[in-house]
Amino acid sequence: MSGFWRLMLFGKGPREAALPGRDLRIDAIRGLILLIIFVNHMPGNVVSGWMPYNYGFSDAADIFVLLAGVSAAFAYGRLIDQRGMLVGSLKVGARIWTLYIAHLALFVLVCGIIATAIVRTQNSLYMEAINIQPFFSDTPAAVINALGLTYQPYYLDILPLYIVLLALFPLIYVAARTSPLPTVIFSLAIWQVATHFGLNLPNHPGEAGWFFNPFAWQVIFVLGVVLGRLALVGATVPRLVVLDLLAVGVLVFAAAVKLSTSNFLAGVPVLGEWVDGLQIGIDKTNLAVVRVVHLLALAWLVLRYLRPGAALLRSRIGGGLAVIGRHSLEVFCAGIVLAIAGQIILAETSFVLWVQLLVNFAGITILAGLGMFLSWYKTLTARAAGAPREQPVAA
Repeated sequence: MSGFWRLMLFGKGPREAALPGRDLRIDAIRGLILLIIFVNHMPGNVVSGWMPYNYGFSDAADIFVLLAGVSAAFAYGRLIDQRGMLVGSLKVGARIWTLYIAHLALFVLVCGIIATAIVRTQNSLYMEAINIQPFFSDTPAAVINALGLTYQPYYLDILPLYIVLLALFPLIYVAARTSPLPTVIFSLAIWQVATHFGLNLPNHPGEAGWFFNPFAWQVIFVLGVVLGRLALVGATVPRLVVLDLLAVGVLVFAAAVKLSTSNFLAGVPVLGEWVDGLQIGIDKTNLAVVRVVHLLALAWLVLRYLRPGAALLRSRIGGGLAVIGRHSLEVFCAGIVLAIAGQIILAETSFVLWVQLLVNFAGITILAGLGMFLSWYKTLTARAAGAPREQPVAA
């Protein structure tokens, strides 16, 4: 049995506990994804028409969750390996609490922004655009449901998903460490069973369930955890040209399908009703199969051809994106607030082109500046903590 398959079946590889350092690819790609999420959360603006989702089945959310699994394996899996399950679980719990508080603070802030917009513009449609009307019609019930994560306005649904997935991380990691391949198979089974029987967590009031169904989206998180675990033990990506060609074929096919029905580029449907049906069937809530296949094709090509020390990652653009990606929670929350404010500005200015471009440019600039400020502040506090204390002067 080869070393790779022994690792996939029994969790033991030829270079156990290689413990790699920080992977710049994760930070840079996550930084790019955060900017894309900001732009995509302002539908109708011209820049969103050029975002990657218009050329493939998966989108920024899929990549975000995959990277969350990889990062969790690096941050908390390594801690579980070194200091045990209890210490690792406590660290995970502390992070979950931070995410929970951030989600609630974001919820209150978004409600305040929408309320201010309604008062200033006398346009109550903004409540429906964000699904915030339950908060104003029955505030006590909305607050209670928000505290229980069972009321999620639009754009405030990915942090609850991350909270649930991170709460399951210790068990997922131990399973991936013991036997990665059966762990993935079991995760796939849960996904398909949930899709078949319509399993989901409740979302009040009147919603069918969570927009990101945790029973389905856990499969991407598990794949990320397994990838992170393989990196921790020093596994290398095999050089298989056949898989390279298949991955490229998936991306080309997805782009052809998306462009054939795109509203932004003049395309002619070449595959008829089958293409239209495939386009409509890209279910995001329950994670359509084509989304996962497309995501895996992207991940494979990145692992094969974007090395951790690539010049692109160390360039000014790559370094700037990495700075943004290192502070994903803060940048994500700021991006949501800016996107909602941007939607209001675009609507009130009738989507004038120069306003669209200005809003996108200003938002991206603010998010990049936030990432740089947080990195500078972190470096400053780290230096202050490491500086020797001054000795008291004798009286």
